[in-house]
Amino acid sequence: MELINRALEFEKRKMRSLSTSDRVKISREAKALILDLNQIYKERKDENIMDIMKRLTAIKRKVEKRLKGAPLTV
Repeated sequence: MELINRALEFEKRKMRSLSTSDRVKISREAKALILDLNQIYKERKDENIMDIMKRLTAIKRKVEKRLKGAPLTV
């Protein structure tokens, strides 16, 4: 339950005006949370855990997309 609470708190964080190092930290933390939640999901098969993992993945993708930057087009 502590892990689920940490994941929910992570979701509620403000994600504005972040530095590059903040984005890297957020991406790594999201990945760790997703992997830990996945271990619990394998045991319980709880759809609520799957929903949390999906939302965290969306946040992680958004942060990583900004971290990698837009491709240069000529």
